[in-house]
Amino acid sequence: MNTELQFQAPESAAFPPPSRRATLAYRALVLFSLFYFFRPEDFIPGMAYLPWGKIAGGIALAGLIFGIKRSERGKLPLECKILLVLLAHLMLTIVTAAWRGGAADTVVNKFSKGVIVALLVTLVVSKMSELRKLLYIQAIAVALVTIASIIVHHTMDGRLMGIQNGILENPNDLAINIAINFPLCLGFVFAVKGGLRKAMWGFFLLCMIIGVVATYSRSGMIAMAITGLICIWEFGIKGKRFVLVGSTVIIGVLAVAGLVAFPKYRARLESLVRRPSAGSLVEGSMEAHGDSSLEARSQLLKESLGLMLRNPLFGVGPGNFPVVTHEWRVAHNTYTELGAEAGVPGLVLFVALLFASMRRIKRVYKMPGYTADPEIRIWASALWAALAGYAAGAMFASTEYNLFPYFLVGYICALYRIAEKPSLEKKNGASDDPQNGGREELGYGGNTERELAWSR
Repeated sequence: MNTELQFQAPESAAFPPPSRRATLAYRALVLFSLFYFFRPEDFIPGMAYLPWGKIAGGIALAGLIFGIKRSERGKLPLECKILLVLLAHLMLTIVTAAWRGGAADTVVNKFSKGVIVALLVTLVVSKMSELRKLLYIQAIAVALVTIASIIVHHTMDGRLMGIQNGILENPNDLAINIAINFPLCLGFVFAVKGGLRKAMWGFFLLCMIIGVVATYSRSGMIAMAITGLICIWEFGIKGKRFVLVGSTVIIGVLAVAGLVAFPKYRARLESLVRRPSAGSLVEGSMEAHGDSSLEARSQLLKESLGLMLRNPLFGVGPGNFPVVTHEWRVAHNTYTELGAEAGVPGLVLFVALLFASMRRIKRVYKMPGYTADPEIRIWASALWAALAGYAAGAMFASTEYNLFPYFLVGYICALYRIAEKPSLEKKNGASDDPQNGGREELGYGGNTERELAWSR
């Protein structure tokens, strides 16, 4: 009996070959991703003297403006429109900001890059191999930074810090970004073929769990718990991968045992809801830091809400919350801080962006490509877990001007575009992905039985 997999996308559904300009735009996006996630200026002597962040941002902007023909842009998804409106609103808030220079720098040099990235990923990425390469860059960068941070082991009050000088240096930022990227690494466990490659990504997952624990980050642990639960449901229960479910139960038992064995970590988590006893507070210790942090965050939450209510339309200006409060601290809450700095419209637009992205990833589940392509199923589950983890962790960290959430938005829009009009790439053609040579390496090309077994 012929078991050849017969799915072929109709010619009308297949994407046209990318133009040279679109190819250059994609290369600019890849270059920007490499600079943003790996930050070579932190490790290579002499590179720090040049503003590589601005250079990479300029390359991405040039790719967006000159790399995409108007005829190739197509219809912008709702998420991109929301981002453009939010960018316009933030520009208006510069005029009324308490510190206009700081507000302008935040909008131009930080948030605008997120808009550019989301637009580039959405408009340029049209093939699974292109999306896979971007996911690979992000996943392996965060994994390697986590491993290097564990080895170097720089600490602050006993909490692990990242080796980079940027977004992954602070323990809380490191932890929440590990949690966001955990589902992507898990996706590569199932996407790659070969025991050695699977073992490598499994080792990365173990190191990322250790990294989150070593940061003693409460927000990171909450985000990791959310992503973990969704991964169990999506990959384990729905995907009928019962080995994963069993392994998770074992890890859960070990985690509970760890909480009992390490009272400092248990006390750190308990400080989310109650104040530690006075006897446990020693000046300079993690417990004392946790207690003062809890009180400080409660006060910052009240101040951010108060500023939002007193400045409901334009807020105090992007990046101005630490200046206005004279605390020189962020609010440690993405939602209330954005509301305080950009007013209620800014907060509404940001929440709408997250809801629109969640709705889009759920709509991917109903697309033709989701049923036909197991790889689309993998990344739909991974991106859904990552976005949910981010939405939860953002309640305990200030991330509105980081690029991670906007990369996620772009990935989701690109995946929707691919799933809506699935197109098989050449079976035997070489892939530009560093991990996967092609669909055959995924273990489901040309054999229905293997496809069904692999998807479980």
